[in-house]
Amino acid sequence: MTAGGDRATPAIASAAAASRAAEQLGDRLALGAAPACAIILGSGLGGLADRIEKARRIPFRDVPGFPQATVHGHAGVLIAGELAGRAVLAMAGRFHLYEGHAPRLAGYPVRVLHALGARTLFVSNAAGGINRNFAAGDLMVIADHINLMFRNPLEGMLEPGDIRFPDMSDPYDRALRAKLHEAGKALGVPLRDGVYAGLLGPSYETPAEVRMLERLGADAVGMSTVPETIVARAIGMRVAGVSCITNLACGISTTPLSHDEVLETTTRVARDFENLVIAFVGAL
Repeated sequence: MTAGGDRATPAIASAAAASRAAEQLGDRLALGAAPACAIILGSGLGGLADRIEKARRIPFRDVPGFPQATVHGHAGVLIAGELAGRAVLAMAGRFHLYEGHAPRLAGYPVRVLHALGARTLFVSNAAGGINRNFAAGDLMVIADHINLMFRNPLEGMLEPGDIRFPDMSDPYDRALRAKLHEAGKALGVPLRDGVYAGLLGPSYETPAEVRMLERLGADAVGMSTVPETIVARAIGMRVAGVSCITNLACGISTTPLSHDEVLETTTRVARDFENLVIAFVGAL
């Protein structure tokens, strides 16, 4: 499978394929203990990967069923190692529907992480701020999401071990959200709470779309995370998530939006984000 729009068929991005991938990766990752957490790092937030100790790294191209990462700010590496003395798995990068990938592929890495032993998932992303009280550089604990991608990674045949109709009443685990706030308070890192709206992309939202999202109750908007969370809940994983508010959304800000601005902001807040995740993992 290659980058550039090739789609994964359901058979490729299946639970069985994830189990086979985990078997092939096991020796290379040398997991001595079940991971305390699996971490997916969004645009510009991959610096945390450099703080993982005893790291073993596998490029996405060497992970069965993974395409290469194509988006600037996504290194495209699977990592096993330790944070805060706890075993972790981390993905520096992810797959987006706007790259032409099928919804099942966008959620497939979560199946691989689960097959490698992870039962808790931490997701992160760069997002545009819709809440008018937010500012660029804020970190928002995701309390809920709105799926406006109009696709679902569970559509199609039921996978063995999946819940056919997963409960999404608490998609981002309340207890894990509390741990994030405890970690933020201890570090002196202020955290927001909010609802993340997931859109297909890759175009940024129009002012009219942002006004719609604001009326729907969204606090931030992005182009990822939702497929991963849905798959995680279907296979019984607990999920926590943080959005880095990289800019105010179109119509709230008069500044033209760009991916460079996203990366500039994530670089500025990277240390606070990294310290927060390390403290969170240590508290699990």
